[in-house]
Parts: sequence; structure tokens; C-alpha cells
Amino acid sequence: MLPDLPSPVKSFTMARSCRYPTQLPDQSVENKRDILSKYVPEAALEEALILLEKYPCHLKITRRRATKHGDFRRYKDGRVRISINNDPNRFRFLITLVHEYAHLLTYKQGKRVRPHGLEWKNNFQRLMLPFLRPDIFPEEILRSLSAYLKKPKASTDGDIALSLALRQFDPEKTGSMVFELPEQSLFQYRNRTFVKGEKRRTRYECIEVATHKKYIFHPHAEVAPIKNENLKND
Repeated sequence: MLPDLPSPVKSFTMARSCRYPTQLPDQSVENKRDILSKYVPEAALEEALILLEKYPCHLKITRRRATKHGDFRRYKDGRVRISINNDPNRFRFLITLVHEYAHLLTYKQGKRVRPHGLEWKNNFQRLMLPFLRPDIFPEEILRSLSAYLKKPKASTDGDIALSLALRQFDPEKTGSMVFELPEQSLFQYRNRTFVKGEKRRTRYECIEVATHKKYIFHPHAEVAPIKNENLKND
């Protein structure tokens, strides 16, 4: 059973995948079902609708962002907003949706806590329970997801096993993850060229070719590998 909120947020809006940031006014359950059916696994649709109906919120589906899968924002006037990337991977979209609604629930419980502290972890675990089913997630994801939820991190990208399991179901694999590349190999990220360097604790120190500046990359950042011989010398 989903926990109750002390005071529900009033509005629900969503943006369709084809236009950004198209806003829709308050939707009927059928309209919400029609929109969500494009993003979540079919078997998860009814549970996702229960979540949205129980915790009304300004929800927006946005263009894909390189630095995050979704976010939760609260404003000084009391409004809150959740945005989720238009992710073609329905399993990642669903996990992100529940992740952000766990932030909403934690916020509405009225506690001043860390963004991904114990309260959020507990809420995320509870909200995910109805979705931990083999008819929703493939076995590869379900196994990694169950392990991840024992101590969830701030992002699924921070869990190697879950990140790789989800990536298997990406409809379009356009690149490689940084950790998959050999050291000193070249790659492009946001139209800039970098050389992969050594791993510093949990991340990789890389050098931008044009400026020689150092940048830190997450191991699971998706980049476009390029052949060394294709790079012109300065």
C-alpha cells in the first residue's frame, strides 16, 4: 500500500515526447494512461497510474539530458515539479519516475533531510515494491535492481551492475561508456574531444584535446569513441 501524503500538490501536467516543452492541463485518468503507455512497460502502467493519482504533481517529460535522467524541484512559493527524460528505455524511465516521486513523498513528509538520505531511500524502496515483478522487468534487470534497492544510490548510473543491465535494453546504442574505453583512447562528448586518462578513485581524469584542461568523467558516461588516426595534430 502506498503511504499517504499530508497535503497533496494540486496540478498534473505532462509534455509529449514529440514537442518540448509542451504542457498539458489537468488530465483525466484515461489521458494519463494514454500518455504513460508510451513510456513505461505495459505491465507497469496501472501501478504507475496509481502512483500519479495518489501523489498529484506537476510532471513534465523533457528532452533527454546528458547529466541526469530526471529531477525534483521545489520552489519558494510551495510549488513542486518533477521532470523525467524522454527515455526510449522504458525500464529506466520507470525507475527514474519512482525515484523522483520518492523525493516528492520525502519532501511532503515535512522533514529537512539530505536529498538521498535514509528517508528518501526508505520511500524509494517502498514505492518500488509494487513494480518488482518479472512481468514488468526482465530477469537481468530485476536481479540487479533488487540488489541495488538494498542500498540505493543517488543515480542508477552509480551502480555498475544495474547500469549495464539497463543498457542492454537501450533501443539505440550510440556510443560507449567511459570505463569501456582503453586508457589514452580518444572520444567525443558534446562535440568536444577528450583523451581518457587514469582512474582517480571512482572517476576518470580526462584531458580535452583543444584546451588541455582536465575534466572528471563518470565511468558510465556515454561517449563516442574516435580513432586516434582521425585526430589532426596541432
